[in-house]
Amino acid sequence: MGFNCGIVGLPNVGKSTLFNAITSTAAAAAANYPFSTIEPNLGRVPVPDPRLDVVARIAGSARKVPTQLEVVDIAGLVRGASRGEGLGNRFLGAIRAVDAILHVLRCFASDDVAHVEGSVDPVRDAQLVETELLLADLAALERRVDGLTKRARGGDKEAQAQLALIEQILPAMEAGEPARRLAVAAEDRPLFDSLQLLTAKPLLYVCNVEESAAAGGNALSARVVEHAAAEGAGCVVVAAAIEAELANLGPDERAEYLAALGLERPGLDRVIQAGYELLGLITFLTAGPKEARAWTVPRGTRAPEAAGSIHSDFKRGFICAEVVAYADYLRCAGESGAREAGKLRQEGRDYVVEDGDVIHFRFNV
Repeated sequence: MGFNCGIVGLPNVGKSTLFNAITSTAAAAAANYPFSTIEPNLGRVPVPDPRLDVVARIAGSARKVPTQLEVVDIAGLVRGASRGEGLGNRFLGAIRAVDAILHVLRCFASDDVAHVEGSVDPVRDAQLVETELLLADLAALERRVDGLTKRARGGDKEAQAQLALIEQILPAMEAGEPARRLAVAAEDRPLFDSLQLLTAKPLLYVCNVEESAAAGGNALSARVVEHAAAEGAGCVVVAAAIEAELANLGPDERAEYLAALGLERPGLDRVIQAGYELLGLITFLTAGPKEARAWTVPRGTRAPEAAGSIHSDFKRGFICAEVVAYADYLRCAGESGAREAGKLRQEGRDYVVEDGDVIHFRFNV
């Protein structure tokens, strides 16, 4: 799969509770004290997609296999993490390894749960963590400059290009601009990505609210929504405690509980889907008598690469992709109906896969 989101935030904001709910396990400790999570915890979660249910039913598939997203629960950062405070170096290293950041912010008041900063202020917390990540990025770039300067003086073209890029972006970052908001030319993007900057990672704020605010949020989460809009980040509101309870209920009980709370679906569905979209991913589907399966590929993936996500032989021996758009698959009651209606298309190597495509790959090896 190869795509993951890291759950980050200050201690005691609900990260591990959210992770436990997402993975429906108790793998991550959710104790009321800082650093209850020492090692990053990993979990793979299905990406909710009702289209898979529909395609499986139409195709008469014996089983359904959803696409998955890897979630990493990373211990809480504290002020000074960029200088190694708390368990800063290990935490920052864990964040560097993920593809996107789910930043959990505490948006509820409680005398029973201590706040490491002494008061509840989610926008301040967001800025604190962002500052620590930015300081870590600046330190990493400054360390690179010395080595690159020596290589550049020796005529190393790659070092010269990388040094020029760093000198271009450093002033804005020193002024407090996260790397994700920097204007980088398309031709410099591969070099920029190779810097592996923490603040370049896609960001989604997850507002953890009290149970009564699960449906519509509260004044604290409203401030985060405004902050996220200004930052160009996403934002989702959930009540982690509710999600933890839902994870332990059967389908019927879960539906009743959601209805009683005035919720249409679990907040975690929105978190997972938002994380999936944050990474620029899409889903295509395959279907047959044995199984219907959802597959994850980056947006813009061409047909042979999509085939390769199923098996390397599919890419190596790619002949064509027989494609039915999801809406046509539904309207025509499956592949046979789509073929008869002229809605099944044979696409070649240059075809860019669309979200929801139902595809049968033809190959020969």
